[in-house]
Amino acid sequence: MILKIKLLLLALFHLRSQPSPPVLLKRYSYRDIKKATDGFRRVVGNSPHEASYKARFQNGRVGVVREVKLLDEDDDSFSQEVRLLGRLHHRHIVALYGFSTGPKRFLVFENMERGSLKEHLSDPLKTPLNWRTRLKIAVGVAAALEYLQFFCDPPVYRVSISSSTIMLDENFTPKISGISLSASAEENPTSSRCQEECIFQLGLVILELITGQSSDKGGVDLAQWVQEPRFSRSIHKMIDPDLGNSYDPRELNGLLSVARLCIRSVDKTRSYTPQILWYLQKKLGITRK
Repeated sequence: MILKIKLLLLALFHLRSQPSPPVLLKRYSYRDIKKATDGFRRVVGNSPHEASYKARFQNGRVGVVREVKLLDEDDDSFSQEVRLLGRLHHRHIVALYGFSTGPKRFLVFENMERGSLKEHLSDPLKTPLNWRTRLKIAVGVAAALEYLQFFCDPPVYRVSISSSTIMLDENFTPKISGISLSASAEENPTSSRCQEECIFQLGLVILELITGQSSDKGGVDLAQWVQEPRFSRSIHKMIDPDLGNSYDPRELNGLLSVARLCIRSVDKTRSYTPQILWYLQKKLGITRK
């Protein structure tokens, strides 16, 4: 098994990704942004670092506008970072449509019809995710991480992986939205640590997909639970009630094995994203698209 994994990793490291088609980013004026967001009244999120708005532009395009509040950066740095984000092209990464550098700085992303994964796991008014959809979400997020860390030039490591930053389109295809600006390996001397942290976060997301719970806000410490020697005895109590009995026990055990591998990767055995993705595909029988 170890030899197979090493050979797989060696092959992956020698692969060259196909060149992405050129992405033409539209430069919006402040007036365009203000009009599309109805005077910044269509708020969908707010934080100290950014505010998000639903936007509908004159050409009919619907998107999400994020106001980036980076006070320590000039316009040249912002433009360079926008070019970095604009080069990212993957079906499991939220696409950047354009930007604005007027009185305020904005990024315009594609709209994700189904909202965040967190909403579907925690909001009782949302339609519960079935088992197969949850498996595909786990594989999709792992595939996006592989792309960012191994097939981007420069590699991208500063990525926030959580149920809040994983968005779902109308077909429940997962797409990562938590990619930081200034995310290149050249600007990040601790890229290996960031890679391990991403894998750890992926493990937590997998556990959320299984349990429907979150470690946030005083909830169950999922990372601690999955590492307990006798955790298998409590699995039946931890499975998301929304799933009922509509899951495959073999696939459940495979997913838990991957989650444990991800959680352990930070402090014990270092795991690589291609290895994690390979485990997911092999244990769950899901082919990446």
